[in-house]
Amino acid sequence: MAIFEVGINIGNRNLLDIQYYSASNNQGLDSNLRAGFLSALESFTTEVFGDNINVVSLASFKLVCHSQTISFGDEPDKKDLLLCYAIIEKDTDVDIVNEHLKIITEHFLNRFSSYDILTKKKKYFRKFEERVNDILGDLRLKIQDRFRAIF
Repeated sequence: MAIFEVGINIGNRNLLDIQYYSASNNQGLDSNLRAGFLSALESFTTEVFGDNINVVSLASFKLVCHSQTISFGDEPDKKDLLLCYAIIEKDTDVDIVNEHLKIITEHFLNRFSSYDILTKKKKYFRKFEERVNDILGDLRLKIQDRFRAIF
């Protein structure tokens, strides 16, 4: 049970990505490319199936998503999708990870204003990384690393 990576996207733009372990051989994947893919996948599932992405299961890992539509400032008609995702080991409990993603999303929206979310660059949100680590606790560690931390 481990989380390989956690991230937060707004539309096609990545705001935060934290990599704990490598989930693939492709280390050079642009985080905004991943954000665009997830945004397109979320739009597709919403338009075609009328539902949100929850879990995408692949051969060796799963992608867990929690999305929330948010409105910005004085323009209630202007809405965008905030998507918090985690790439996890195949045997990690999806429900537990999803609950943690909901908490991360709540903390993120409480911490940053809609203006900041829309206008600030990715490095501005780096300070939120410590909060994410605290929320996830040892859920982000592989079993062998949990044992090492104990002894």
